[in-house]
Amino acid sequence: MVDDHPMWRDSVARDLGEARYDVVATTGEGRQALRVAAAVRPDVVILDLRLPDLPGVEVARGLAACEHPPRVLVLSASGEHEDVLEAVKAGASGYLVKSASKEEFLDAVRRTAEGEPVFTPGLAGLVLGEYRRLAVQTPADDGPRLTDRETEVLRLVAKGLSYKQIAERLGLSHRTVQNHVQNTLNKLRLHNRVELVRYAIERGIDEG
Repeated sequence: MVDDHPMWRDSVARDLGEARYDVVATTGEGRQALRVAAAVRPDVVILDLRLPDLPGVEVARGLAACEHPPRVLVLSASGEHEDVLEAVKAGASGYLVKSASKEEFLDAVRRTAEGEPVFTPGLAGLVLGEYRRLAVQTPADDGPRLTDRETEVLRLVAKGLSYKQIAERLGLSHRTVQNHVQNTLNKLRLHNRVELVRYAIERGIDEG
């Protein structure tokens, strides 16, 4: 948990603990966050963008470059589009504004841990729109071949559906959907669902 406001940081850490998450470290400084993350290898980092010593975007970029990169959920007071896009481009898996409820926050942490991109309502479309804009500038190359089922799951992932929603739509188990996504990530040598969404958009798979 990385936030420079002690009361807020402690409150969020307490909520996580009560929800049975293991909070391995908290800090209010970006550089310390990078050192601690390299040492304790957290699965998820909750990151504020406004830090006193290093911008949160730079921290996200540094975390993404770790040997064992954690998934990063930005928890910020800012809902500015520029901040959201910079955070995602730096490697953040999701972006939640601090006005979110406790339930929304804990759900976002769970989904982030599962590898899903999570955004405050209204921001997901912004991120997808930016990926589409970048896709126009980036010619698609011939990549590994996916099975029909993997392509079908990928299309629904790119449309923003959760694993549970995909499983219900395709009549599959939640675990089977996770396996398809993981197999696709391995084939394409991608790291998370955010990268997977961009891959799908670059190739027009999301339009099916």
